Amino acid sequence: MDILALLQCLQPTVTKTTLRQCSRIVLAMLVITGRVTMLGLSRWAGPGGSYRTVQRFFATVIPWAVLFWVFFRHHVYRSEETYLLGGDEVVVTKAGKTTHGLDRFFASLYGKPVPGLAFFALSLVSIQRRRSFPIRVEQVVRSDAEKAASKAKAAAKKLPPSSVKRYPGRPKGSKNKAKTEATLPPELGRIKRMIDALLHLIAASLSLTYVVLDGHFGNHHALAMARQCHLHLISKLRADSALYWPYTGPYAGRGPRRKYGRKVQYDDLPVQYLQETTVEGHIQTRLYQTQLLHKEFAQPLNVVIIAKTNLRTQARAHVVLFSSDLDLAYAPLVDYYSLRFQIEFNFRDAKQYWGLEDFMNVTPTGVTNAANLSLFMVNVAYRLRTDIHQHAPDYSVLDLKADCRGYKYVEETIKMLPEKPEPVLLRQILHKVAGLGRIHASQPSFSFS
Repeated sequence: MDILALLQCLQPTVTKTTLRQCSRIVLAMLVITGRVTMLGLSRWAGPGGSYRTVQRFFATVIPWAVLFWVFFRHHVYRSEETYLLGGDEVVVTKAGKTTHGLDRFFASLYGKPVPGLAFFALSLVSIQRRRSFPIRVEQVVRSDAEKAASKAKAAAKKLPPSSVKRYPGRPKGSKNKAKTEATLPPELGRIKRMIDALLHLIAASLSLTYVVLDGHFGNHHALAMARQCHLHLISKLRADSALYWPYTGPYAGRGPRRKYGRKVQYDDLPVQYLQETTVEGHIQTRLYQTQLLHKEFAQPLNVVIIAKTNLRTQARAHVVLFSSDLDLAYAPLVDYYSLRFQIEFNFRDAKQYWGLEDFMNVTPTGVTNAANLSLFMVNVAYRLRTDIHQHAPDYSVLDLKADCRGYKYVEETIKMLPEKPEPVLLRQILHKVAGLGRIHASQPSFSFS
């Protein structure tokens, strides 16, 4: 397969100049060693990929959302497959003071807020292939009001409970609010705009039913956001969430009918809701499914509780998954939520191979282009490996980069020879040199022509 032909599907969405620059940069990213920076790309891009050309590319406003979708539709999409919409935030550590959007964001790898940049990514997750494909990426830039609210919330948590004086009864001046009319916080407002724009873009080709988000979005605001986008939310609740059984007792005879029954005790779940029991080693896993109520949510929740017991020590732990789709069975609910983690592999590849941690751009356009290009390369690399996976399932990104780098070395060497070698000898040289850095011995099936 011709690598350059992959990007021809993008021709209607960008100018010929931008497409040509993108082609040179993509080839450079496939062969580059070390950090992926503009200077490093210019050293590997060859003719037509000077440092000034790379600078111009990163200074150009590019419709990345359209590029992601066009590439996905032409090279990745399969009409017979079912897709989920997954979303998550990735934090990139950065030093300095001038980079656009620089702030302190919580990074799970460090377990604390770190200075850097944050990007929220939406991905289409294939249930059949069990892979995630980035489809839209936007930088998270918090306003001054958001920063102030975040600091106030953190300061309130540090205060001891006794320092906050509370009076019995309902606060004066408070009014009832409809739970269905929840005002979205700024973070969810940004995500809603991203989802709405994506659904509008793909409406003619792909229909989505579920959006899968991690436990950070296991709240009523996120569910309201998903329902406003006409999607069902699949997420995780806190392990100590106050869930209630629906009340089934008699009417008291006065006042509104009682809605909430007794509180759910996670260590004493009724047997009639047990769906599956498995034992692996000395760990017993039980899956319960039922419809429960939460006082913050406007609707009943389809809840799956995964309870694990250590048969030797009798230690217990549980995870609470939920969905707004009351008809979704427990097995697909658990499976769909587990597929959400595939987006983390996209972030890993983008950081490890495609420069998400390396770029040194500071302008808004430069930062946007660098982050989107690194995640765009995740889809490009997947497409380049697809044909080879048919006879070499273990063919990895490292193998792909080793192949491309070997072809680059042979190409530059042959240019210096007075006469080109015979085709048979040339093919042997290509395969030998391209295989020097590979982990797996499979031969590639593409060229730089």
